Amino acid sequence: MNNQFWRINSRPDGTDFTSALALIEEAMPDIGPGEIRVRNAMLSMDAGTRLWLTDREDGYQPPLPVGAPMTGLVVGEVIASRAEGFKEGDLVRAFGVWGAFSQVDAVMSGAVILDPSVADKRAWFGPLGMNGWTALWGIEQTGAAKAGERVLVSAAAGATGVLAVQIAKLLRCETWGIAGGAEKCRFLTEELGLDGAVDYKAGGVGAQLDVACEGGAGGFDVFFDNVGGPVLDDVLTRMNHYGRIAVCGLLNDYGSGTRTAPREFDQILMRRLRVEGFFSPDFMDQGERLTARLKGWHEAGQLTMPYDVTRGLENTLSAYEKLFTGGNIGKVIVEL
Repeated sequence: MNNQFWRINSRPDGTDFTSALALIEEAMPDIGPGEIRVRNAMLSMDAGTRLWLTDREDGYQPPLPVGAPMTGLVVGEVIASRAEGFKEGDLVRAFGVWGAFSQVDAVMSGAVILDPSVADKRAWFGPLGMNGWTALWGIEQTGAAKAGERVLVSAAAGATGVLAVQIAKLLRCETWGIAGGAEKCRFLTEELGLDGAVDYKAGGVGAQLDVACEGGAGGFDVFFDNVGGPVLDDVLTRMNHYGRIAVCGLLNDYGSGTRTAPREFDQILMRRLRVEGFFSPDFMDQGERLTARLKGWHEAGQLTMPYDVTRGLENTLSAYEKLFTGGNIGKVIVEL
């Protein structure tokens, strides 16, 4: 059996993924002990995987080697198994490859069997997947948001941010989002019902944040940051004393070659702030519990996700690019 997949030929420069990755076809090896072979139905596009394409050795995992298949979350059907607990026909989510098929070690890939009764299978990448886990954990655990507090989320129209702002609202927080462009800001305030939105593309982020802070409740108690970069400086000077900053991602840094270095770092001391990074593998053992909670909100229509769907494996790179050019609202998925 042959597999068609995207291979890393070189380290990409910025968002020039077409020069760095190539769609190739190769014969699949025999399935080994502990492995499953999955016919991929959907590929998840996630901004954090951009770091895997760099040569940085100090990230949360080693970079993917040049010459290797591009890796990411997949949802699909098991078509062969030599792994205990997995059988043909199971619907699974795992870290696989950007390809027609994924052949992976069931344990090392984090493969889990999914409930086939969930009508919209895309939800396993969104509210019921790692984006949902990350949003809930970051708001409630790392950010420790409490009812009545003021919460700010950057990249609030992205896959994790759009869930984080809804969860903050469900916890009865005053909720603001930062997003790029009038359309995204309108979506946040009019469709999701946020208390306000800041358009970073319009400039004057600090001045826009001041409008929120003039509402009578002072600054922000919780900042759920997906971006880093200069916006972090604007927020640091508008945090309330004893506020919490939950660092989920550094989108500003991934493809730019820069590293966030806050000019306003002293505000962490002056305002007694707590800054903590968090990453989904740290709480994967809590996945079942988190999913159950998220599923309740999702089934009640209280936690929604807009999907940006691209069809066809050959169009994967154009879908991936949207994450870094601001061309999407919600979760970017490639359907095969």
